[in-house]
Amino acid sequence: MTTDFQQARVSLGARLRELRTEAGLTGRDLAERLGWTQSKVSKLETGRQTATVEDLSAWAEGVGHPEATPELRARVQGLESRSRSWRRQLAAGHRPVQDILSVEYERSSTLRAWEGAMVVGMLQTADYARHVFTRYADLHQSVRDTEAAVRARLRRQETLYQPGRTFHIVMGEAALHTAICPPSVLAAQLDRLSGVFGLDTVSLGIVPFGAPVKIPPANGFWIYDERLVIAEDWHAELWLDDAENVALYLKVWELLSSSAVYGPKAHRLITRARAQLDLA
Repeated sequence: MTTDFQQARVSLGARLRELRTEAGLTGRDLAERLGWTQSKVSKLETGRQTATVEDLSAWAEGVGHPEATPELRARVQGLESRSRSWRRQLAAGHRPVQDILSVEYERSSTLRAWEGAMVVGMLQTADYARHVFTRYADLHQSVRDTEAAVRARLRRQETLYQPGRTFHIVMGEAALHTAICPPSVLAAQLDRLSGVFGLDTVSLGIVPFGAPVKIPPANGFWIYDERLVIAEDWHAELWLDDAENVALYLKVWELLSSSAVYGPKAHRLITRARAQLDLA
């Protein structure tokens, strides 16, 4: 969870507390009116819990200010635009998430990516992507629309061949070895990566095991031009479009990129990983 997200949630909590105190209610009074526990009121006011739209409507009614509902809803929608929980996003499956991302790819001309231990989605084979979607569906117990999600991801990969776009992709060497799928699937995936070196639109770098790094690698992220960052965490996807955060992620990407190898050296790492697979 980002500092900006937490600050916005605390700000929302302060507004809720203001409405309650203006109504002359204690936290216990409001909890009794709404049929909530007092701890829920406290957590919402201190920013330790994110309010739902239903919570905000009930709060506005409970403090006698129903006219505040639109304002409160706008605030929580602003929170969601920064942190998009996987639980909510995957309620209808992975396919809608892929479609939303495709819009951002179409809008962008220069894209940068970092992924430490998994092949980035734009370079995944269908079989590799199928295993990735399945693992995440297991984790979040979400709708299983794997085949539709795979088709949507592969369609988005068509932008790799469109003139006017450049993809600067950096991955950790661990991505070449992580067994998220059977060896035969990983072998085909590595063959796919080898073929990427022939694309004019793609620059692929690999940070080797043991390479000195200028910053500890963390979760994966994409930078769309210099206007948007989408970073993934286990609980949510963070969408950051303020200049300060975009600049920070650009700096992180440059630091990671400076530790990567490219061209023949990167290709040798892929070839070596391919040779180490046990395909018996």
